[in-house]
Amino acid sequence: MSMARLRTAVVAAAFLMAAPALAAEVGDDGLHKPDWLRETFKDMTEDLAEANAEGKRLLIMVEQRGCIYCSKMHEEVYPDPAIDKLIRDHYFVVQVNLFGDVEVTDFDGTVLPEKDMAARWGVLFTPTLIFLPESVEEGKTAAESAVAVMPGAFGKGTTEALLTWIRDHGYDSGEHFQKFLAGRMNANN
Repeated sequence: MSMARLRTAVVAAAFLMAAPALAAEVGDDGLHKPDWLRETFKDMTEDLAEANAEGKRLLIMVEQRGCIYCSKMHEEVYPDPAIDKLIRDHYFVVQVNLFGDVEVTDFDGTVLPEKDMAARWGVLFTPTLIFLPESVEEGKTAAESAVAVMPGAFGKGTTEALLTWIRDHGYDSGEHFQKFLAGRMNANN
């Protein structure tokens, strides 16, 4: 192999290793299916127990077919190596389809199709991320128990900051997320 070809091969290999992970494939339901997504029976109590057993936080990700903001998150934000690592290491992610018919069992025992459960939880936008605490008070819903809800698509910095703030229990310290985010942004400038 000539030196020029060898150099081209090395440069190409280095580029591929430096490139972010590819965006998740889209499933039959039109939703992105990253490999860190959990396929469960969508029983929130069971999902929370499994998340806790793994030392992770339960994160409910509500999305819909054709959502350009969901695509943006899956194509530009979640594949970022730091964000991908945060999700894989610290979150148990369950996807709910805003207009889906799969049954979901809420913490209070209510069973509804995804679309009705999303409405019950007050989800109006996709994507919406619902972050749950390690324990949920008996009789409470996911929406009532959430420690944070992120409606809409945000950039890498905000998303990474929120995942970090939840992981580190920032909501327990009394520091508002916006102040935490501003502090991170100021530290990076």
